[in-house]
Amino acid sequence: MNGGQDLGGTHGHGPVKPEPNEPVFHGDWEKRAFALTMAMAMPGGWNIDMSRFARENRPPGEYLSMTYYQIWFAALETMLKERGLVAEDEIAAGHSLHPAKPVKRILSPGDVAKTLHRGGPTERDTNTAAAFKPGDKVRAKNINPLTHTRLPRYVRGHVGTIERIIGCHVFPDSNATGSGENPQWLYTVRFDGRELWGNEGDPTSQVSVDAWQPYLEPA
Repeated sequence: MNGGQDLGGTHGHGPVKPEPNEPVFHGDWEKRAFALTMAMAMPGGWNIDMSRFARENRPPGEYLSMTYYQIWFAALETMLKERGLVAEDEIAAGHSLHPAKPVKRILSPGDVAKTLHRGGPTERDTNTAAAFKPGDKVRAKNINPLTHTRLPRYVRGHVGTIERIIGCHVFPDSNATGSGENPQWLYTVRFDGRELWGNEGDPTSQVSVDAWQPYLEPA
């Protein structure tokens, strides 16, 4: 979706200032926000694309004023409420007030390390052939979906070159809405700087973007 999270190519945000020796977490509450989001995915039944959409789906002013894990925690609250795992009065009170809803799965302490190391592989088998090959010229479609997408706004409508074929992977746009994995071919597409930014772009710069086949058309 178009929103505050899609910052590539936008102006007015100032320089990027990396934090030297930045820790993984800046406080214990950030660890808890991460752990709760991971653990609750099993009883909540959400996937990585659903959780990304819940984080993106916030008013831009709110999104841009929050820290990284504040956004995670707000998304967790939204997903828990949507699935009836917590109620509004419980969130206000800060503790449970009603009988727990039965769930099909939980993440047990003994499975945490294995789950984190395994991650969630997204490559899938397919009987279809890839529509593009390395060297092909393609145009990123000018789409403006209302739900989750991984195609950045700044490449939409622009022409690039297929750099490599990554494989057939879960399509995030459908996975985020619970419409199924709908695996699609995934490519790395290289865009020249001046194609993206016009004559003011650095002629020596290039940007590579991983893009699913439904995002692309022959140029």
